[in-house]
Amino acid sequence: MIASQLDFFASPLAPATAKTARSQVAARVGQDEEAMARHLEATGNFRILRKLLPRSVVERAQPEFPRRGVILDTETTGLNHRTDEIIEIGVVAFSFNDAGEIGDVTGVYGGLQQPIIPIPTEITRLTGITDDMVAGQVIEIARLKSLIEPADLIIAHNAGFDRPFCEAFSPIFAHKAWACSVSEIDWSARGFEGSKLGYLIGQSGYFHDGHRAVDDCFALLEVLGQTRLDSTGTPFAELYRASQRSRVRIYAESSPFDMKDHLKARGYRWSDGSDGRPKSWWVELPEEALDEELHFLRAEIYRWDADPPVRYLTAFDRFRKV
Repeated sequence: MIASQLDFFASPLAPATAKTARSQVAARVGQDEEAMARHLEATGNFRILRKLLPRSVVERAQPEFPRRGVILDTETTGLNHRTDEIIEIGVVAFSFNDAGEIGDVTGVYGGLQQPIIPIPTEITRLTGITDDMVAGQVIEIARLKSLIEPADLIIAHNAGFDRPFCEAFSPIFAHKAWACSVSEIDWSARGFEGSKLGYLIGQSGYFHDGHRAVDDCFALLEVLGQTRLDSTGTPFAELYRASQRSRVRIYAESSPFDMKDHLKARGYRWSDGSDGRPKSWWVELPEEALDEELHFLRAEIYRWDADPPVRYLTAFDRFRKV
C-alpha cells in the first residue's frame, strides 16, 4: 500500500498540490507504521522502541505551569572538575507546576567549547566530539544565563558530576537549587532495571541519539514525564518533592578504627579529607532520620555521648563542590 501511495507522485502536479499530497502520504505512512507497531506489540512477542522526537519550543508557556526548570548535561575532558574542562553543554528549559506536572519546553541551548588541552581519545570515543568540532568554539554565556537565571530547579542525570563542573565554569550556577535524577528517584520501584539514561529510555519505549548533550536532555525530559500505571505520579513529581526536602550529612569523626566495617555496612563512605570534607566516615540521610542515626552512632560506634559534626543540606547545597 505504501508503494502505491508513493507512485502517486509519478503523475505531474502543481507545486502546491504536490506539497499537500506529499504531506498527506507522509501522514498516511506514519499511521500505517504505527498500526504495524501496535499489531506487533499486541502479539506479546515484540517490544517496539519508537524514535524519541524532541518536543517543540513554545514562545509563551501555559499560565497554569508557572515554575521553570532546566535539564542540563555536560560533556567534559575528564572526571575531575578541578583540572578537566567542559567541552559541551546542553540545556532544555521547561515549565512545570507545584504538583510536579511538566508543561512546555521554553528554551534550548547547546554549545561546544575548545579546551586548553586536546580532547583525550577515550572522551572522543565516548562522546563523538573531536578536536576539529570544538576548534574555535566558545559556549555563549549570555544565552546560557538567559535560561539558567529564571530556573527554580536545575536537573542533571548525576548532579554530583555536573554541578561541580558547572560551578567551576561560571558563577551563574552557584546559587541555584539542583536535583539529581539518578539518586533522587526510586527507579527500581517504578519497574526500571537500572538508572542509566540508556536503560530508562529503552524501558520507556524509546531510542535516541545519545551522548550529545541536548539530545540527552530531551531524552531525560521525556522519561521524567512518563506516567506508569503501577506508580504514583511522574518521575519528575517524585524528583521535585525530593528536592524540597532537607537532608543531613553526618561525619563520624574519630570513630574507632575497628568499627569501620559496621559503618560501611550501614552505608557510610570514607572521605580522606582531600576533597574538603572532614577526614572520616560519613553518610547523607533525610533530616527526619537524624535522631535515630545519632543514637546508633552513640550506642553502637562511639559507646559514649559523642557529638559528631552534622551538616544540613537543601537543594541549594546538595551536589555542589566542597
